[in-house]
Amino acid sequence: MSANLKITQDESNEKCIFRIEGRLDASSSVQLESVMNKTLEKDCLGIILDFSKVEYLSSAGMRLLLSFTKKLAAKGGKLVIFAVHEEVMEIIKMAGFEKILCIYPTQQKAVESL
Repeated sequence: MSANLKITQDESNEKCIFRIEGRLDASSSVQLESVMNKTLEKDCLGIILDFSKVEYLSSAGMRLLLSFTKKLAAKGGKLVIFAVHEEVMEIIKMAGFEKILCIYPTQQKAVESL
């Protein structure tokens, strides 16, 4: 496991919550992609990402988020993110991704959106 990213996972029904800690960049996005692909194989169509401990988001991380948003939508599912820090949100806004990604302030709001 990459030293700069820690991922823990909670599953309930058809919802999977990934708690991510560290930097989501070119090297660590491969790790997250692998974990999320395994979840898709189990037909989990509601993926929730806890960004409360994400310190940095690179363009590779944003591509991953966009890719999974599209993959899940094609299967009738949804990717949602919650608790995004201000610095990371600025990166998302600079790319215009706040209009594409489903971002919520709390886990409860994210779960309710599914």
